[in-house]
Amino acid sequence: MASEIDKASEQMEKTVSATEEHFASIRTGRANPAFLNDITVEYYGTETPLKSLATITVAETRTLAVTPFDASQAPAVEKAIRDSDLGVNPNRDGNVIRVTLPELTEERRKDYVKLVRAKAEEGKIAVRNIRRKTKEAVEASVKDGQIGEDDGKRLQKELEAITKKTTDKIDSLLAGKEKEILSV
Repeated sequence: MASEIDKASEQMEKTVSATEEHFASIRTGRANPAFLNDITVEYYGTETPLKSLATITVAETRTLAVTPFDASQAPAVEKAIRDSDLGVNPNRDGNVIRVTLPELTEERRKDYVKLVRAKAEEGKIAVRNIRRKTKEAVEASVKDGQIGEDDGKRLQKELEAITKKTTDKIDSLLAGKEKEILSV
């Protein structure tokens, strides 16, 4: 039954990683290649993630440089970035596409903080769902007689400790991201 707790811990860690990735794609005052993670480009009739078609680097504090691996795809990459809901206007210089991120307004920063909080809550809900399923599995094992009641209680305490540690980790990621967004 300890393996159920180990599985739950592993799933919770994956949830923290997923939440961290969501946070990375939310814009702050600085350029970050993860900002373009959700963009897909039509590549020979197939929607393909931008990061699979180009290298994305930080050229300056607020500028990203996107260099397609296939130079003939530069117009399609530029169009995909322009058509995205990111509100940026890319400039093509040969094969390199420069994406300058506008300065964030106070209102936009507050919107991003709300978005970050929603993503953190989604992560916590996922962690609680993992806890609930694991707790039900432990209770079923106790009921079936596979493990004793004392072991069941010990496993549930262990599960609660792992859940608390994971939600605290998400909270600290949230606090860091909020601070990053609100700093000018």
